[in-house]
Amino acid sequence: MAPTVLGIDSSTQATKAVLVDADTGEVLEERRASHPEGTEVDPRAWLTAVDEAADPLLERAEAVAVGGQQHGMVLLDEQGNVVRDALLWNDTRSAPQAEALIEEMGGPEACVEEIGSLMVASFTATKLRWVRDNEPDNAERARSVMLPHDYVSLHLAEQGTQPFTDRGDASGTAYYSTRDEAWAPELVERALGRSLELPRLPAAPQEVMARTPSGAAIAAGTGDNMGAALGLSLGPGDVSVSIGTSGVCAMVSEARPDDASGTVTGFADATGRFLPMTTTINASRILEAARSLLGVDHEELSRLALASVPGANGVTLLPYFDGERTPNRPDARATLTGMSTATTREDVARAYVEGLLCSLADGISALEDRTGTPPARITLIGGAARSQAVQQLAPAIFGREVTIAPDGEYVALGAARQAAWALAGTQEPPAWEISGSRTVGAEATPQVLEAYRELKERTESWG
Repeated sequence: MAPTVLGIDSSTQATKAVLVDADTGEVLEERRASHPEGTEVDPRAWLTAVDEAADPLLERAEAVAVGGQQHGMVLLDEQGNVVRDALLWNDTRSAPQAEALIEEMGGPEACVEEIGSLMVASFTATKLRWVRDNEPDNAERARSVMLPHDYVSLHLAEQGTQPFTDRGDASGTAYYSTRDEAWAPELVERALGRSLELPRLPAAPQEVMARTPSGAAIAAGTGDNMGAALGLSLGPGDVSVSIGTSGVCAMVSEARPDDASGTVTGFADATGRFLPMTTTINASRILEAARSLLGVDHEELSRLALASVPGANGVTLLPYFDGERTPNRPDARATLTGMSTATTREDVARAYVEGLLCSLADGISALEDRTGTPPARITLIGGAARSQAVQQLAPAIFGREVTIAPDGEYVALGAARQAAWALAGTQEPPAWEISGSRTVGAEATPQVLEAYRELKERTESWG
């Protein structure tokens, strides 16, 4: 009988747990528990959720790993108690602190040379600086800092386990050096004004880092985007486009990225390679905003959008509803332009879908430009990828064929694949095939992307 492994995705919105056949990757059972909403959350809520979702499956697993939302700051005191609510990746209050830290490091080039990415408000170090500047008592109480997936992993481990993480998620903190492949504790001290204990890193990505109280192996875990790449079995040059709470375009690369403009973040992945990435704060919520505005469900939103024409009869949406990360405009807001008395509900629906896809098309183009590697394959995943309008319009706006992955919890599946890798102890992760994918194409509509980019340029001075 094949061993079973458990993969957990502790995301912004929920904990998802999948029990998987370690040999084939077949999902045997899934469970889910919701998280509180907001950009500032008590991290203990994640532990309650993981207990609800994963406990009934954990006893049947021989190994487990956790994929989690990147960047979130979990501060603990000397006794291991939570100092304050965790600031999540989509909390942009630390944008001024990001600018200050970049300047203190010697400018964008020096920043990217050290950590592989240009800091923005999402990164953990900027949140540490915000605490230093605004909550000095909390800064003084803090003794250690973890990422969300580290905090959940430690909860699963037997008592006395030292906190641990992996290079993939660590590379999004802004105090891990992708140049040296090691923590840079001096960057923590610069950010907070004092040192903090950091989780230990694995010697190899497939290392068993801990055990559960029942003896199951616990792998290092990783960030959600790195987990999704594992779950999709992406190889060098492959691009995943995830349309969830955030929009993420990620390319597996053998080379360390180096983009001082900050458009492409130079993260590490969970296998020893790199995962250059572009990220938008606004993604599935763009469609939710359209649905709410028009008073329709998502199926009707797709029908309306597909009933309009490419370019939505001149209506264009720049979808920066909650600020934006790529491009870095934390204080921006959305702009809808080109409306007339002839504008229809269909045009508005189309503009919202096209605005979402144009923002992602810019992300794909940036990956290609900065890596010099044309995408080998583009795979669409995430909740909003189920939209019929998104599926039909994506290849037109991207200007190339798109693979639609079947519905699945790919971060959790990637964590399960990492757990199976740790269990096997092999040089490479197990080869799991994903059945049910399909490839779609459409006539390219470059004029839509051109109109979007013109609007983006016009609004750049607005903030």
